[in-house]
Amino acid sequence: MKLSKLLSVVLKAQLTNYSPGASGQTLANDIELHIADEVLRIAQRQLVAYQFGQPLTINKQTGVTYTATRYERLPLPFAPLAEGVAAAGEAITIAQVSATAQQWGDLVRVTDVADMTIKHPLFKQAIRLIGIQQPETIERNVLNILLTATQVNYANSKTSRANLVATDVMSPVEISKIVGALETFGAPTFNGDERIDMKVDADARTKASTKPDAMPHYVALIHPLPVQDLRQNSTIATAWSYSDLNRLYNNDLGEWGGARFCKTNMMPYWKGNAQVTGTAGTSGNLATASYYIVVTGSPAATSVEQQIYQVSGAISVTGPTGSISVTLPTLANYVFNVYIGTTSSPTNLALCASGPSTGPLAGQATQLASGSTVILSGVGVAQTPPAAPATGVTVFPTIFIGQDAYGQVLLDDVKYQYLDKGDKSDPMNQTRVVSWKMMYGTIILNNAYMARVESGSAFSPTYTAGTAVE
Repeated sequence: MKLSKLLSVVLKAQLTNYSPGASGQTLANDIELHIADEVLRIAQRQLVAYQFGQPLTINKQTGVTYTATRYERLPLPFAPLAEGVAAAGEAITIAQVSATAQQWGDLVRVTDVADMTIKHPLFKQAIRLIGIQQPETIERNVLNILLTATQVNYANSKTSRANLVATDVMSPVEISKIVGALETFGAPTFNGDERIDMKVDADARTKASTKPDAMPHYVALIHPLPVQDLRQNSTIATAWSYSDLNRLYNNDLGEWGGARFCKTNMMPYWKGNAQVTGTAGTSGNLATASYYIVVTGSPAATSVEQQIYQVSGAISVTGPTGSISVTLPTLANYVFNVYIGTTSSPTNLALCASGPSTGPLAGQATQLASGSTVILSGVGVAQTPPAAPATGVTVFPTIFIGQDAYGQVLLDDVKYQYLDKGDKSDPMNQTRVVSWKMMYGTIILNNAYMARVESGSAFSPTYTAGTAVE
């Protein structure tokens, strides 16, 4: 019998006779684990929002605030001139908006032992992961700023987020409402004509009509689930099937109704949940009053408030050493914020010793562990929670923008650092560090050049079977 066949028979016999006893365990210890050379892919993020911001720069040594100025157009004359009489004249007016550049960044530390002993070199993996984290952080921040814009419509003519239901979905009517409003106001289009003389010769018009990428348009930033609602409309599905052949932007789906749609799975959305309440105690600094709390949950991976719990009932506290004990929901891979106030619309984070110990939100009731019981000891910094949808309803925003609706204010472009050499603080070179930093801010230049539609969806953000959870 060949040696290879003999070994195969012997090994098969040994494994067949294996039991959890001592001799069997000895055999198991001699089996080498197989770890694949290639690492698995991570979930993909669709990044679209940063590209549409007007690029703006703050000169070095001029502070961190950028102020944009717009000269308002002059009103049109009301009546013709009287002979020999000069017009009264018009005053020039300006509008200004400002934004502050903030420094963002993060780092990963890798020890030399880990880098030498782990199969996949951790320093190289840290470089790869930092390179992914940086643009995703900026994308999240841009979308958060865009959601502070003031022009909001609710699908199906509802009057608030709380009134929306799952059947109030994105539709051609909602698109037409926003595009029509932007055009009525005169919001600048992408690929539009900014000339005062708007006459276009026949040849140019003909060429433009046969080139989708030359047609003026607005842009809609949309979550993948409202996209699926729109795809149920055969007219839109057909239009996208033709216009997506001439894609202009990242994740461009195509054009319909005067807007090109770019999908992003980083678009925040909100799910309404039943209220979380608390019980009064005497281990804090709350004054005597009735307090209301709102709890929000954020995926730990993004820190975007996504699970919004209804406002609690009044909690009567006796001060001046009052407090409120709250048991947070148990939700895997989520962290929680708690807001507090003396009205049913709290506008402050609570103070809580379980919150961060360093940074600008040190001591605030934020980034709290799932399922933990925390003590709210006071009223913290001003911050307003997202409005809650109805319990059990998930609401998705779709943001329509015209050109120059917002800008990206840059003071210091992104810089990456790869520290793999020893120094006085690490004389034996036991640590490697990969980091990035950037100083920038997003500024809304004109609220009238952008608007959002909030809608429900016929589709769920979770799987209907299996083990994956939201």
